[in-house]
Amino acid sequence: MNVLNFEEARHNMIVQQIQPWNVRDDKILDLIQRLPREDFVPAKYKEHAFTDINIPLSNGQEMMCPKLEAYIVQALQVQEQDKVLEVGTGTGYVTALLASLSRHVITVDIDADMQKRAEEKLNAHQITNVTYEVGDAALGWDKHKPYDVILITGSLPILPETFQRNLNVGGRLIAIVGDSPAMEVILITRVKDNDWSHQILLETDIPALINAVEPERFVL
Repeated sequence: MNVLNFEEARHNMIVQQIQPWNVRDDKILDLIQRLPREDFVPAKYKEHAFTDINIPLSNGQEMMCPKLEAYIVQALQVQEQDKVLEVGTGTGYVTALLASLSRHVITVDIDADMQKRAEEKLNAHQITNVTYEVGDAALGWDKHKPYDVILITGSLPILPETFQRNLNVGGRLIAIVGDSPAMEVILITRVKDNDWSHQILLETDIPALINAVEPERFVL
């Protein structure tokens, strides 16, 4: 693809995939228009950067399809003063979206090599308000708590309570919870010190976060 084709494909992605999913926030749409998604996908999938598919990653995870990324980022209502925790750096594209909207992002990934590649891509685009940490955050990440926004980019069969307790009052968390093929995208808001609201946004299906906690399963 040449540059002109990339621009046309990006425009079509926004008009045909993202906007029909009720992503109407001009700030989000403008950012997606400006940020070159093709620079963040694995090289062999570059021509599929704007296709309505989840893109496989080398560690068994997946890059979410464009409309789901956009929908989730819009639902988080990220503000410029927010401190954000992202669990699962992946390719760094969603990290870049979050960092472009917020004060600072702490992104954690268990795969050091993948995260290093993502860091290089964000640096190349002069996105520097990100702290990169390598570790297993499947049970939460207390190091910089509390957070205004938390996004978990892999699914979880069950959501550890730690995540919602690490939110500031007014903070928002999105997690994809359940088992394949029917998982729920859940928005959790900390309303008061000991009060959280839960809203199911939609259903989807993505791979589980590495080392995600499994519920006890009864075997007959």
